[in-house]
Amino acid sequence: MFSDPEQAFQAAVEFRWPGGNVTCPRCGGSKHSFVKTRRLWFCYDCKKQFTVKVGTIMEDSPIGVDKWMTAIWMLANCKNGISSYELAKNIGVRQNTAWFMLHRIREAMRDERTHKFGFGGPVESDETYIGPNPRKMHASRRAEFKERPGKGNRADRYIGKTAVHGMLDRELRQVRAKSLPHVKRESLQSMILNNVTPFAKVYTDAAVFYDHLSKSFVHKVVDHSKEYVNGQVHTQGIENFWSLLKRTLRGTYVAVEPFHLDQYLAEQVFRYNNRATKDNKLTDTDRFACAMAQVAGRRLTYAELTGKDLDDVSHPEAGTGQEEPF
Repeated sequence: MFSDPEQAFQAAVEFRWPGGNVTCPRCGGSKHSFVKTRRLWFCYDCKKQFTVKVGTIMEDSPIGVDKWMTAIWMLANCKNGISSYELAKNIGVRQNTAWFMLHRIREAMRDERTHKFGFGGPVESDETYIGPNPRKMHASRRAEFKERPGKGNRADRYIGKTAVHGMLDRELRQVRAKSLPHVKRESLQSMILNNVTPFAKVYTDAAVFYDHLSKSFVHKVVDHSKEYVNGQVHTQGIENFWSLLKRTLRGTYVAVEPFHLDQYLAEQVFRYNNRATKDNKLTDTDRFACAMAQVAGRRLTYAELTGKDLDDVSHPEAGTGQEEPF
């Protein structure tokens, strides 16, 4: 599939337009002519040219489709992710190019489904913290974090960390995770209310953030100061996801800014939700096909990725007091 650009191009066309029913991504027109020497189409309706990349995460990229598909395969199937340095070496591009490619692929992996959890089985809910280990910080850096606004009242082990909330539907074997600017009862419980069907079984630990959930759900608690499992009541499933996520962040990516954390969460959630199980024996090819099916209709520009669309002095809203994500 990736052996030469022509073969990769034919595979990409089949993924984008199954059955060869090519339509213009701009106007949806089906009347067009194909320019074989340039691998592009000319639409007779909107009078514009388009390629297989237009309207996808690959739009406006000079990188060949064969290298894009290789990168998608590797990110979708490497259990602990792949660093931009390793990808750059494998496909023959610069490291900063590979970094941008990986973030665009993560954008395609983002799950936009809105169905609620809890229709068939219990839902586990838990939170974790991603960031540096304060025990390994220099004393001056630890003091710097403590002096930041809003950080002084937090426990030392949470210094400089970003909160992440996750839910696991045991019946669907699917996870959802999202970073949070703070951990408060209203923010955590609103996440559960928006993603779990009413009166479903919700299993959590004994954190005070989950108090009063019994008003909307069948809420069961396991107190980790006494035990980790009480029959069917536990959060071991979502804890397993946290272990995979942290192994990926610490072992492969090493350092992740809070601004980009949701992109890395989307990558790990994609691999977890599309992993092979006894009931669903997905292969690497199936996982790759699932990722390729989501590249259309997504777009991530470099300005959006780096925040320059808001922070750049030439932006029309620059200096108007817009808030940072964190």
